[in-house]
Amino acid sequence: MKITRITTQKKNSERFSIFIDKGNGEEFGFGVDQDVLIRFGLRKGIELNEDTLDDIQFEDHIKKGFNLALHYLSYRMRSEKEISDYLLTKEIEEEAFPSIINKLKRYGYVNDLEFAKAFVRTKMNGRNKGPFIINQELFQKGVSPDTIEKALEEYPFERQYDIASELAEKKMNKLKSVSSTELRQKVGQTLTGKGFEREVIQEVMNSIETNKDNEEEWEALLLQAKKAERRFSKLDMKDYKYKMKQFLYRKGFPFSLINQYLDDFIDQ
Repeated sequence: MKITRITTQKKNSERFSIFIDKGNGEEFGFGVDQDVLIRFGLRKGIELNEDTLDDIQFEDHIKKGFNLALHYLSYRMRSEKEISDYLLTKEIEEEAFPSIINKLKRYGYVNDLEFAKAFVRTKMNGRNKGPFIINQELFQKGVSPDTIEKALEEYPFERQYDIASELAEKKMNKLKSVSSTELRQKVGQTLTGKGFEREVIQEVMNSIETNKDNEEEWEALLLQAKKAERRFSKLDMKDYKYKMKQFLYRKGFPFSLINQYLDDFIDQ
């Protein structure tokens, strides 16, 4: 096939349309980026075989994918896997991915360690996630375990403790109507669910005051009992007292207060 004409594309001045003649007159052959045009020395009158055409189109895929990746990276840093997943949606050949990623690395546009460090700092500054959750999120983004481990050095024990303490205080403020036992359980569960390390959780739990005085515990019991009254209201007295005692015990209240409630409020 012979190149008969090269024109600049209307929508992109850095891409060119190559027209060819396979022996049956001129027809549109393919489009290429300016860099590919120059690299292969494409010009009117030269002849191409199928192997050369495959090489040209592969290089054009690399260039097209590189440009798409740059646009994708213009919004924020990305992991290598995020870029590959994006290029898949743009119908770039997977065979071109390694060349595209390596080129991005050479120019300093992609670095999974720097991406992971920035990701850790952002999540840490958000003050609502521990390292285990961040680890999982980075893993889902295709970052290797070794890289994640290095990146999490950005999240020292002291910062974890400060943030976990804040979350514990917030949780405690929302749990005025529960027993000391349930309060402690729920705070611990919250910190575990947020992804903090066991040692951090233990330090926080040792430093905060989860024990209520007798008056606070009594008020919390009355609130919980009131919630359960409607549920058990149709039972006879024996079953009512049994169910209420079970309910309040599961909520973490001591037997002494439960029995006091049953004696003072139900037996009257």
